[in-house]
Amino acid sequence: MARSSPRRRAGSDRPTLYQDITDKIIAALEAGRVPWAQPWASANAPLQMPRNALSGRFYSGINILILWDAVVSRGFSSNAFLTFRQALELGGNVCKGAKGTTIVYAHRFTPGDERRQAAEEGRTPGTIPFLKRFTVFNLDQCEGLPDSYTTAVPAPEPSEILPQAEALIAATGADFRIGGDQAFYNVTDDCVCVPPPSRYFEPINWNRTAFHELGHNAVIRIMPHLVGSARLAV
Repeated sequence: MARSSPRRRAGSDRPTLYQDITDKIIAALEAGRVPWAQPWASANAPLQMPRNALSGRFYSGINILILWDAVVSRGFSSNAFLTFRQALELGGNVCKGAKGTTIVYAHRFTPGDERRQAAEEGRTPGTIPFLKRFTVFNLDQCEGLPDSYTTAVPAPEPSEILPQAEALIAATGADFRIGGDQAFYNVTDDCVCVPPPSRYFEPINWNRTAFHELGHNAVIRIMPHLVGSARLAV
């Protein structure tokens, strides 16, 4: 039986894998999970880069978006992940029935025949790109791990609100409430609601969001006829 060439084997899964990842990103966009448009996080986990819990290495490339989407959409309390084998290595295991998240590893390799032929011809050997799938599980999906892995990473302390911003907010006289994971002006209760500063990727965006929603409050107070709904969102 003829064996397939390394080139064919390396690329055979690529179109399907590309499509799977594309479909996942499109689904996240359609669901409204757009981290580059929404400056705060809706997840239960602290604002951190996704990482491998065993090696401590941060994931890179498209895996960042894939894992952030998993953290947000599935409500994980951690940004740390493990493979099934790594969970066993730590003395624990993946919870029965847990559904993992598929990530990818992209690299290039040079077949032995190509390396030898290139040496004979005095040229640089060619390389073949490849993608490999991996399934990882969030720490929330594992059990029996050492305490150092199961102890939740404390959320970052709320960023200090600039005194000038705090004074301006107080001067508006608005009912300004900090909490939750949505930013909006509630016309019915006449209050402004914004997520806490600790949920924002950049501190300046908390100020921008706060004053944006206070702008809705000011417009409604000055021009009541503009009220068209019970809630004006970002």
